[in-house]
Amino acid sequence: MNVPENLLYTKDHEWLRVEGDFGYVGVTDFAQSELGDIVFIEIETVGETLMKAEVFGTIEAVKTVSDMFMPVSGEILEFNPALEESPDVVNKDPYGKGWMVKIKLTNPSEVNDLLSSEKYKAFL
Repeated sequence: MNVPENLLYTKDHEWLRVEGDFGYVGVTDFAQSELGDIVFIEIETVGETLMKAEVFGTIEAVKTVSDMFMPVSGEILEFNPALEESPDVVNKDPYGKGWMVKIKLTNPSEVNDLLSSEKYKAFL
C-alpha cells in the first residue's frame, strides 16, 4: 500500500498536500483499491467554501458511489480537469495526476488534526 510521507491523511481515506495557503485533495491508494474501477467523479462545489468534513463531491466506481469529505476547511478553487475525461487516472496515480480539487485553506491550523503517513498506516 502506497502512503507517501509528504501528505496528510483523514480516517475517511482522503489525503491533503499543503502548498503555502493552498492544498490539493485526493483519495488514498487504499480508497481507490477498495472502490475498484472508478468510472465517474462528480464535484459541483467549485467556488464554494466548505467546512472540514463536509462532502465536496462523489466518486463512482463500477459497484458503488462514495462521498468525498473535506480534510480541512477551504474554498474549492479548481476541479482536476483530467478527471472529466479519464476518471480512472485515480486508480493509476491517486497521489499525482489523480488529485481531485485544489483548495484555499481557510483555517490552516486544522492540518494539525490530520494523520501523518505513519499514523495513517497504523490506522489501516
